[in-house]
Amino acid sequence: MTCWLRRWLTLCLLMLAGMCAPALANETCTPRILDVEVAKAPGDGSARPTEGWIKTKLPDAMNRHWPGYDGSGWYRVDFDASACTVPVALGIDGISVAGAVYLNDDLLWRDKSLVEPLSRSWNIPRWWVLPATSLHAGVNSVWIRAVAVSGIWSGVSALRLADEATVRAQFEHAQWHQRTIYFINAVLCGMAGVLFTLVWLLRRKEPAYGWFALMSLAWLAYLTTYLAESPWPFADSMMRSRASMVALIVYVLGACLFTFRYGGQRMAWIERALWALAGIGSLASLLAPKAVAGAWWGMVWQVAMAVFLLNALQFQWHVWHGPRERPRRRRDMLLALVWLVFVVVALHDLSGMLGFWEVARNWAAMSGPLIIALIMLVLGSQLVQEMRSVERFNHALADGIANARAELAIAHEREHQQSLHNTKLQERIRIAHELHDGLGASLVRGMALVEQADAPLPNQRVLSLLKTLRDDLRQMIDYSTSSTAAVPDSPVQWAAPLRHRFTRILDELDVESEWNIAEHWQDEQLRPNALQSLNLIRLAEEALTNVIKHSRATKVRVSCEQPSPARFIVRVEDNGIGFDVQTVQQTSLNVGMRSMTARAARIAGKLKVESGACGTAVAVEVTLERPQPISV
Repeated sequence: MTCWLRRWLTLCLLMLAGMCAPALANETCTPRILDVEVAKAPGDGSARPTEGWIKTKLPDAMNRHWPGYDGSGWYRVDFDASACTVPVALGIDGISVAGAVYLNDDLLWRDKSLVEPLSRSWNIPRWWVLPATSLHAGVNSVWIRAVAVSGIWSGVSALRLADEATVRAQFEHAQWHQRTIYFINAVLCGMAGVLFTLVWLLRRKEPAYGWFALMSLAWLAYLTTYLAESPWPFADSMMRSRASMVALIVYVLGACLFTFRYGGQRMAWIERALWALAGIGSLASLLAPKAVAGAWWGMVWQVAMAVFLLNALQFQWHVWHGPRERPRRRRDMLLALVWLVFVVVALHDLSGMLGFWEVARNWAAMSGPLIIALIMLVLGSQLVQEMRSVERFNHALADGIANARAELAIAHEREHQQSLHNTKLQERIRIAHELHDGLGASLVRGMALVEQADAPLPNQRVLSLLKTLRDDLRQMIDYSTSSTAAVPDSPVQWAAPLRHRFTRILDELDVESEWNIAEHWQDEQLRPNALQSLNLIRLAEEALTNVIKHSRATKVRVSCEQPSPARFIVRVEDNGIGFDVQTVQQTSLNVGMRSMTARAARIAGKLKVESGACGTAVAVEVTLERPQPISV
């Protein structure tokens, strides 16, 4: 029985603890705020005012009470926390431009600088647990000093007095909306600005990338208004605010021009008007007198918002209702939807009769996701288009390469056949020239001996003529196919076979011959190569053969000379009847003249033929070069 009783009592205690725990955990405290007043601070603002108190509500702007006021103001919040049994906490969403917070006479917190350059606490939420030692029984006061700058919203944002858990939760919510989301936006804008600046530098023909980069970087500069804790790099708070307004103007201009370029719109007069408005707005922001700067900036901000909204609306018309010169592009429709969201949110903020400050905050907080949407829009659509373009290009390139290969193979085969045909023709011509100049000359010499003989030639003489023909044929075969044949050591050795062949036949024909041959080469390193040696021999043979066949000469002179070490001239002269050189060169039936011309060209020589009633002179000049060393 005792065991069951013990169990029943334990169960009751557990149920009672479960019922009481939530009540203890959810115990809250909401101090009762009795009064909120504000007054101008006397002197340098460090002393609390004793008169001039005005009742107000938080959030509150001192500019509303004292337009154009420069100096410090004190807010006094009286509250009664005597009913609270848990620690009391205080939370403030921001103090503009800078300030300090006191509980009764004890300092809770103050900014680093309460003089220019002022600290910037206007968008920084903070919270504190109020020390129990500083709280009085009954009514307590929170004193807030706010340093005001004319032209800039100055005052105190929302204030909360509650238990620690409630204030902490509200602080985390405010921290997300006032700091974290702006930091994320700034990071995204910076990434987008840098990325698209690089893309634009690589693709200058796509100006939309450049304007989008400028738009992102300008918005990043404007976002620093919400994130910066000091005016740096500017000298004071006014100059920072002026620069922020210029950044906003550049952002709106960049957004409009990005929309025009991205959507393929050409509106020159509207662009000129935008540039003019941007210039006027920038000058107004920078040059506005301090006393009326806030009013001027408000007008500039409203005009900038109106321009942005009009740009977004006109793009809706352009995409959905404009003239259809081309089909709607998916990327244009995506951009139109992004701008439509922008318009809806902005109109919602304005329709709620929010103040300038709140509208600006909502606008800035919304821009981060839209920047991401634009990045996805641009990159996604461009990537898809470029991938498709690359695929089409690859297919076209593959087809073009296949066609080019086929055409190249056909052309190569055709050229190969043509080359073979030309090679055969050249070889036939070369063989004909060799036969004509070599074997033909020997035949002419033999025929001349037979014709001039008074009696039939003996067998030994005929055999000698046949051996000469054989030797000429063998020489033609050996030397005409070898470019490495040995070169004679001197001009005399080079001309010896030629002199031996023709001297005898010329003597038998009663033709006086004179041979003027240089005894040695002027430079041992400068000699005719094998190809030059063979062709010079053939040229001389053809010239001497023509003397025997056609000239009726009684005297022939053959000379080999070097006017300089690099020049070698072979000359054959006779005193025959001569011929018309021009006529012979023009006729296509003269094989000898064409053969000599071709041989001279083959060795880069200069052939000169002169003929008249007093005889004929044939000369060929070649340039001698040093042999090139053979590389291993």
